[in-house]
Amino acid sequence: MTTENLLSLKDDMVAFIEGHGLHRLPGYVTEDIPSVVWEGQGNPDAWKDFVEMAKHAGAPFVTFSEMSLEREELDALAEEAGEMNFPDEEATELVEAQWLRKYAGNLGYIQLGFVYQGLVFLHETTTEWYERYQALLEDVESFQDIVIDGHDHDEEDE
Repeated sequence: MTTENLLSLKDDMVAFIEGHGLHRLPGYVTEDIPSVVWEGQGNPDAWKDFVEMAKHAGAPFVTFSEMSLEREELDALAEEAGEMNFPDEEATELVEAQWLRKYAGNLGYIQLGFVYQGLVFLHETTTEWYERYQALLEDVESFQDIVIDGHDHDEEDE
């Protein structure tokens, strides 16, 4: 998706889902749930096909989850990235966190889902900046795991 804020798309999705007589269940389907991800790359209206498939499958509802970039979360991430790279103020992670600030408050991810025969079918719409945010978050968390694991290991040696 080339847009920087999915808010208007969200409004379109809500209207389309309700227009098809489906209810929205606020909920996020986690990675540990057996699921099939809809492949609609290159088709900006693939989510409409997904909703129509949910209706055709007889789904009584569509799960609906959205993620926005909150300034507080970004500030915390920037602080962690700074600690991770201290004293290098030009480190990639820190520069990336600063770049993301312009997207604070924007809606960057929407997940739709429905259940059919024991599987959850998912459609995900995301922005490029949100994917970069997720990658940065994973990098910082991985670094923290290394530091924590290394610290625990040092204490065991004593």
